[in-house]
Amino acid sequence: MNATTTATAPQQAVRVNCDRCGVRALSLAILPDGGELAFCGHHGRAHHDGLAAAGAQLIPLP
Repeated sequence: MNATTTATAPQQAVRVNCDRCGVRALSLAILPDGGELAFCGHHGRAHHDGLAAAGAQLIPLP
């Protein structure tokens, strides 16, 4: 039997900063290998297509 997990955005109001520029992150990318990247709106839009093509799960942050 295989277990399925779904990543969800953190429920607490913890500030996460963009891994590219340090501004407040608006999205989190969960990579297929288990790594995570946080992105501001600008960098999230810039890298969205490449991350999706690589199989990353993209999650909006509160």
